[in-house]
Amino acid sequence: MDNKYIIALITAPNQDTGEQITNNLLEKKLVACVNFITPVVSFFSWQGEIDQDDEVLLILKSRADLFESKLIPAVEAIHPYEVPEIIALPIVMGSENYLNWIDEVTLQK
Repeated sequence: MDNKYIIALITAPNQDTGEQITNNLLEKKLVACVNFITPVVSFFSWQGEIDQDDEVLLILKSRADLFESKLIPAVEAIHPYEVPEIIALPIVMGSENYLNWIDEVTLQK
C-alpha cells in the first residue's frame, strides 16, 4: 500500500461544533467516515500558559490527496479555534473492501 489513505484527527470544543465540521466534510465528500470520542480532556501550551479543556475528538477516514488542498481549508473555514488541531496519520494496512469504500464515497479528482 502506498499510504493513499489517512486517519485524520481534529479536536473541537463541543459536540455541536464537531457535528458541524463532520457534516460539512461529509457533504463535500472529503471524508468517508467520522467517529467521535467524547469527552476528551486536552492539556496544551497556549500563548505562554499551560491550559486544559474538555473537547471532542474527531477521527476521520479519508484519502491523503484530499488532506492539504481540500480538507484542511474546509475545516479551518468553520472551526472556531485560532489554531485547530488538524493532523493526519497514514493508514498502513486495511481491509481492501473498506479502502475501496473510502475511494467510492470521497471526492474524485
